[in-house]
Amino acid sequence: MSALYDSKSKTLDDRGIKELLNSRAKYQSWLDVEAALARAQGELAVIPEEEAKKIVQQAKVENLDFEKMDEIYQKVGHGFVPFLKVFVLACGKETGKYIHFGATTQNIQQTAQNLTAKKVHERFLSFVKDILANLADLADKEADTVMAGRTHGKHAIPITYGYKVATWISELLMSLERMQEVEKRIFTTMMGGAVGAFNSTGEVGIQVQNRVAELLDMPAMEIPSRNISSQKIEYINCLALLANNLHKIAEEVFQTSIEEFAEVSEGFSKGTVGSSTMPHKINPKLSKGIIANAQKLYSLTSVGYASSARPFEADSTSNMLFDGLMTESLELMTEILMRAEELTRTLTVNRKQMGQNANINQGIDNSEYIMMYFANRIGKDQAHELVYELAIEAETSEKSYRDVLLASQTVRQSFTENELLEMLKPENYVGLSAKLAHDMAEKCQSVIATLE
Repeated sequence: MSALYDSKSKTLDDRGIKELLNSRAKYQSWLDVEAALARAQGELAVIPEEEAKKIVQQAKVENLDFEKMDEIYQKVGHGFVPFLKVFVLACGKETGKYIHFGATTQNIQQTAQNLTAKKVHERFLSFVKDILANLADLADKEADTVMAGRTHGKHAIPITYGYKVATWISELLMSLERMQEVEKRIFTTMMGGAVGAFNSTGEVGIQVQNRVAELLDMPAMEIPSRNISSQKIEYINCLALLANNLHKIAEEVFQTSIEEFAEVSEGFSKGTVGSSTMPHKINPKLSKGIIANAQKLYSLTSVGYASSARPFEADSTSNMLFDGLMTESLELMTEILMRAEELTRTLTVNRKQMGQNANINQGIDNSEYIMMYFANRIGKDQAHELVYELAIEAETSEKSYRDVLLASQTVRQSFTENELLEMLKPENYVGLSAKLAHDMAEKCQSVIATLE
């Protein structure tokens, strides 16, 4: 596996994805495609139907002689022919004559990889569904939890944690939509032969490809060219964008779990060790794994773009590269999703600390609240100038914002002291944060219901 691991990886459930990506599963996927090809050709009288049935029956990985396969690898120097030869041996001389009839290596390998990727993709969607469910619960639960909104690394105006979670949900729903929309382009069947023009099969080859597509439940490529890779880049891009959404969550958790913030923390089990040197360490293990694997995943798309532009009808350099890129992308995404599901399910929110941090500037974060009151009377520009002068005086002196405001005759003429104190409380200026959190949680649950 090409993903980045640490001890935390061993505690997470991959939902069977790693087993789908091992070498034994790869060979079985090749056999599944060869079996579908034989069955389609038998039904269409391209090969004897009885022989096709025997091929289907023998297309099980346990029937392959792997020692013999390794022996042949040493001689022929081809990545697929040794597999074919041992499969022919497993089927017998007469039946073996009809294996891989009119197909080329990449027809089987690329279709098989798409078949495997489709199975992995379904598990990816199950992870996304559960992550969204976790976030919907969190958005509802923390809809009224006041915290400091931040822009450019500094306090802006107050929000609620539920609103922050709602923004994560919104982006993840976009990624889910992309993931579903790309399925029809990436999970396809190709059976066009050496260059994709059905040279050895003619018209019946198109019928065979369509039937194989039905059997594998993956649409046929309109032009089954081995040199079309844009759909693979698109899929890797979709994974990278999904990873980016989860990377953003992980970065927020990583940063705001620092002691100086102390607003959230990852779930922790007693006995977990953070450092071999420092006994006190409780590290953000889930977050750091998401961040590292996401950064590696981003790098794969640029490599794909360069290789996809290779000339002519096929190029093994591109085929080999995309075989590796697809596999690595699936492995990286698996590690990211496993961690993100547990992170969003076990995240601990420190409401008290969020409240204290929101009040750390003693009400100055609510300057817009006061400015907008004056804007309705004297216009936005003059109101901004007025409140700006007062806010900067508080920022650059040892005076509290409250005292600066109360010392202003213009302010005292507009508000009583109690009214002003209420306007400085963060909880009184969170806009529609709670409503947006609840609304997005509700929408999220509706989308999840469609994935059942």
